[in-house]
Amino acid sequence: MAITDLAFSYSNNSTLVQQSGMQQLVLAHQSELSEVSAVPCFFWGSITDPLLTSKCLLTLAKVVQSSFGPVPPSLRDPIVSAGTDQIRFEGFSSCNGVYARVDLLEDAIDGEFISSGTTNVDFNEPMLNALNAVKKTEKMVLGVGSKEVSISTDKTKVVEKKVTLPPRWIKGLTSVQLYLAGMQEKYSLSKIQIIQLFQGIPKGNVKGELFLSQRGPRFVFSPIATAGSVRVGGVQRLRLLEGILPYAEKLIVYQEDGGESCAFVADFGKIRLSLALSPDNYRGFSGEGNVLENMVKAVPQEWVHAVNSLLKSNALFDPTLLAIEHDVDFASMDTLTGSLSSIGLLGYDLHDHQHYYRRLPFKTERILALNPRLKNAQKLVTTDGVQFVKNTPNYIEARVEGSGVKHTVIIAGDKQQCTCDWFTNHQGKRGLCKHILAVKMLNG
Repeated sequence: MAITDLAFSYSNNSTLVQQSGMQQLVLAHQSELSEVSAVPCFFWGSITDPLLTSKCLLTLAKVVQSSFGPVPPSLRDPIVSAGTDQIRFEGFSSCNGVYARVDLLEDAIDGEFISSGTTNVDFNEPMLNALNAVKKTEKMVLGVGSKEVSISTDKTKVVEKKVTLPPRWIKGLTSVQLYLAGMQEKYSLSKIQIIQLFQGIPKGNVKGELFLSQRGPRFVFSPIATAGSVRVGGVQRLRLLEGILPYAEKLIVYQEDGGESCAFVADFGKIRLSLALSPDNYRGFSGEGNVLENMVKAVPQEWVHAVNSLLKSNALFDPTLLAIEHDVDFASMDTLTGSLSSIGLLGYDLHDHQHYYRRLPFKTERILALNPRLKNAQKLVTTDGVQFVKNTPNYIEARVEGSGVKHTVIIAGDKQQCTCDWFTNHQGKRGLCKHILAVKMLNG
């Protein structure tokens, strides 16, 4: 499959209209998967806190309309997962450096889950303007899809909305989940601490990185790292949260094991809003390549179908329980977990420290086609571009074809290195090079 923008059309537009004394927010949806697009409605019911829900969805819209890198900003439609008494909205900034997710938990909604699944939803300017006018006392009904079947006649006309999603956007949705799964909680801020911290964010664009640490009862940003501090690149991106800070009960800060990426989760009780930041403004999650190692071993299609039949959207994915129940060894289950996340079948919930099932509304072959390093590694394998010098359980040395030169790959236990420019420049922080990937493919 060629790596091009994904284009599709909505049969109608999302709307927020006053009807029978209450606001009705009806989200038009569309998916590249025909079985998902055929579902007329996933959820229909009332929102228990219309004002807070509106503020969170507007913050998500602000994220997907923003750009902090060389990519011009544009409104990209988020995806929504409905099922197991929750609705999750997720999306990316245009530069792919900021990931946001809004989780409407069980107490935030009161209605019927007619079907479960993950689909694209239409976020248009008129609907967002209407959301901005929602008041605390209003009642609101949310529909992911429509309960009525619309009929077109020669007297009516449906205006289709043409939508394009760039490859980096789709790729980022798979990559960011692996970063989230590697994050640990570092700090928990109260209402007052949240306000104090955000008042201390420098104005304008901050070059370089800042470090978040606690000094007595206050949390502060500093250009100097200290023990236990959290590295935050492109700190001005946190201002995307300013509109919902007065409503947050607490703010949880997470950092991934490598200290590169971080996440901030605003907890409102019945709703959570997560914001994950890439290492800096000019590094999007889609370019990090951390999914590649998990894609070295192909996942048997029967496993994918089995997971699809076992789990519904938003259902917790417990690899230990699944391994025990279905007699799968833990090592294979770990590989399966990483692989399923890499092809868009798993998300990760920082609050619950659990993967959850959600099948991205894109064809699997499209996701696989978005990783040229993986394809180049496969080409090295098929053209006999790898020669093993030594291959033991604890030590591997190989010569791998490069551009007019042979590179040396060494894998010793958990450490791996290559003499190519990619590895020299990034030291594995942006995923494995094609040469190491090829060696791993052959070594199984």
